[in-house]
Amino acid sequence: MKTQPESLRRESLRRHSLLPLRLFLGVTFCYAGLSKLGDPHYLAGAADPASYLSQLQAALAAHSPAAPLLHLARHAPTATGATLAFGELAVGLGTLLGLFGRIAAAGGALLSLTLFLTVSWRTHPYFLGNDLAYLAAWIPLVLAGTPSLSLDAWLAARRAARGAVGGAVGGSVGVLPGRRRALLETGTAALAVAGGGLLAGALTARTRARTTAPAAHRPASGDATSGASVAVAKVPVGGAVQLSAPGSGDPIFVVQPKPGTFCAFSGACTHAGCTVLPPKNGSFVCPCHDSAFDAATGAVLRGPATEALPRYAVTESGGVLRVATKPE
Repeated sequence: MKTQPESLRRESLRRHSLLPLRLFLGVTFCYAGLSKLGDPHYLAGAADPASYLSQLQAALAAHSPAAPLLHLARHAPTATGATLAFGELAVGLGTLLGLFGRIAAAGGALLSLTLFLTVSWRTHPYFLGNDLAYLAAWIPLVLAGTPSLSLDAWLAARRAARGAVGGAVGGSVGVLPGRRRALLETGTAALAVAGGGLLAGALTARTRARTTAPAAHRPASGDATSGASVAVAKVPVGGAVQLSAPGSGDPIFVVQPKPGTFCAFSGACTHAGCTVLPPKNGSFVCPCHDSAFDAATGAVLRGPATEALPRYAVTESGGVLRVATKPE
């Protein structure tokens, strides 16, 4: 027969068993939201390949299952991008504070499902796509909530105490106002934390240096039609010019890794289809999951991507580079 202290210890461990998962998810989603709010590229628009709108277009080009929603989001990219960042921050704060824990977890699960359907659904094998793992991680918190070391638990204790006092005096007078006071207190605390987080994000955006990668140009109207040619003089050594593949509109980077050597690669990351950033320090980097590719060969330098960027043949004639319509 178990002793009472042992039973209490086991009960305490059971109640706190989800705390490590809760802390990890809360910190991660707070970081994700703040990093978006502090990223000068995030809401920069279609001219920036690292922007939210560019990633929307990449997901559409990859035939995402959530294409109807993406089409709607593309009409208001600033509003939907900001909503996503604030949503991640709200989910993270709610999870860390344990305020409306089940609702916060459900929001996190919805965000993870959305990211899976738009960013990592093409990842093969499936377990390399982290959004699916996050979706599974949210389910225990959706079911269990945040029963310990949380504002939810504190509010429940206050309600129970007021109920006990009301019962002792033969009524429930004062219980409802007390609950309102508790919600007001916790809501004020959550808003204060959210305000502090947003302030930190704004300060990060102001102080972060706007780095300029080697020149990468969006195709002009003439380029958009052919999508496969560019003047030699426009491609800087160590830099790139971004074109559009004929028909599909998929991004292609024409690069000059060393003087007189030209090559072209697909700009779609082979991990989840996000558009990679223009080459810097000899490599393409994916802004979604940080995969890196050699700018001279397209080979994978850093995962989670496992396949090289598709390469296009390039021919030079009369000072003009022409890119093949299909990868090699």
